[in-house]
Amino acid sequence: MCQEADTPLTYIRFMAKTKTIFFCQDCGNESPKWLGQCPACGAWNSLVEERTASSSHKPGIIRGRKGLSPKPVRLSEVKSGSESRIGTGNAELDRVLGGGIVEGSVVLIAGDPGIGKSTLMTELATLLKSVKLLYVTGEESPSQVKMRAERMGIASDNFLLLAETEVESIIRCVQDEEPSVLVVDSIQTIFRSDLTSAPGSVTQVRESASALIQMAKASGTATFIVGHVTKSGTIAGPRVLEHMVDTVLYLEGDRHHVFRILRAVKNRFGSTNEIGVFEMEARGLTPVENPSELFLSDRNLLSPGSAVVCSLEGSRPMLAEIQALVTPTSYSNPQRTASGFDGRRLQMLLAVLEKRVGMPLSTCDIFVNVTGGLRLTEPAADLAIAAAVASSWRDIPLPSQAMITGEVGLGGEVRAVSQLEARLVETSRLGFTQAYVPGKGLDRKSTPKGLECVGLKSLEHMISLLF
Repeated sequence: MCQEADTPLTYIRFMAKTKTIFFCQDCGNESPKWLGQCPACGAWNSLVEERTASSSHKPGIIRGRKGLSPKPVRLSEVKSGSESRIGTGNAELDRVLGGGIVEGSVVLIAGDPGIGKSTLMTELATLLKSVKLLYVTGEESPSQVKMRAERMGIASDNFLLLAETEVESIIRCVQDEEPSVLVVDSIQTIFRSDLTSAPGSVTQVRESASALIQMAKASGTATFIVGHVTKSGTIAGPRVLEHMVDTVLYLEGDRHHVFRILRAVKNRFGSTNEIGVFEMEARGLTPVENPSELFLSDRNLLSPGSAVVCSLEGSRPMLAEIQALVTPTSYSNPQRTASGFDGRRLQMLLAVLEKRVGMPLSTCDIFVNVTGGLRLTEPAADLAIAAAVASSWRDIPLPSQAMITGEVGLGGEVRAVSQLEARLVETSRLGFTQAYVPGKGLDRKSTPKGLECVGLKSLEHMISLLF
C-alpha cells in the first residue's frame, strides 16, 4: 500500500502594482503613458519611464543652526534688508549676485561643457579665504580638483573636498563640518538612496535639489549647485528646479574666445539685469573692469561693414563691435546667419531696409556677427546692425569714431532707447566723437563735452547722413 505524501501548502504573495509615470527629460512634464513627442515642450523621444517614490517615505529631520527660532514672526517685526551677505572681493561676481553671497541662499549655475563652471566654483576658495567652503565633487576625483586648484594657486585649509554622490551623506557632512558655503558639482550626479530611479533623472534631480534646499534654509549654508544644459541651452532636468532655487546664473561665451559672461536670469536678492564679464586665463576667471575697451581692442577702423553700438546690460553700458558681410548669393535661397544676435530680428531689419530704404538685399547672402562672443538682446542694437549691413552693401566704411544706437520700427522710424545719457557718457569716455542716436529723448544740454550727438528721425535719415 502506497502511503500518500503530504502535499505542502503553497502561499501566493500578491505584490502591489508599482505605479509608473513617464517624465520628459527636457522639461519635466509628466505623462501617464509613453508618447513619442512631449506635449509640453515638443521634444521627440524624451519621455523616460520612472517609478514613483514610496508613500511610506519619511523625510529626514534636518538640524537647524543654533539660535534659529522656528516660531512665526509678525511681518511688522521683520527688518527689511536684514539678509547677511558674504563679500567675495570679485566685483563682477558680487554685481551679478546683488552685492555678495546671501547666507542660506541657493544658487544654480549652468553653462555649456567646458565653459568654466567648475573653475569659477573652485575660485571661490581663493575669494573666500577666511570662510570654510565644502566642495562636493560628483564628477571628478579629489586629485583632479587639486590639480585645478594648484594651477589656480589655491592653497587654503578652509577648502574641504568631499567625493560623494548620496545626498544623505552630503547633508550629514554639512551638519558635522558646518561650512559657510557649499558647492555641489553637479546636481545630475547626486541621488537619493530611497528612490529607485537613476541619477540624473527628473525624479532624482528634483528630490535631491529639494533636500539640499531644505538643508540650506535650515542651517544657513549658502549653496551653489552646478547644473548641466541641454542641446537647446536650457538647464537639464525639470523646469521646477529653477523655481525652487533663489538665483539662476548662466555662464555664457564662446569656447574659442577668452571672454565669459555671467548672466543672472533670476535673483531674489538682486537685479536680474546685471552681468559679469570675465576673461579666461591659466589661473582662472579674471574679472574685466573695462569690457568696452576690451571688446573694441581688435577693431579695424577702415573695414566696411563694421559699426559700434552701446548696449546696456543692467546698469552697465558696454560698447561692442558689430560686423556685417553682404555678398551676392549663388543659391536660390540666400543665407541669413547671425552670431550673437537674434536671427528673426535680423530678418525683420533686412525687410525694413529693403522696403523703406530701397536696398535690394533679397539676392544677397548676409552674415552678422557680434565680436568677442557677446550676445546682444536689446532692441537698441537695431540701428547699428542696419548701418553695418548698409556699409557692407555699399562697400563704404562708417566713421571710425562714431557710435550708433537706436531701435528701428517696421515703418522705418527710429525709436528712443532707455538711459541714453549713460550710454553717451560711456561713449565719450572711450574717445568717440560722434553719436548717432534717436532724436526723441535727446537732451543736448546733458551731452558730454566733445561728443557730437546727431538726432535721427528714421532709418532713411541715417543712411542719407552716413553715405
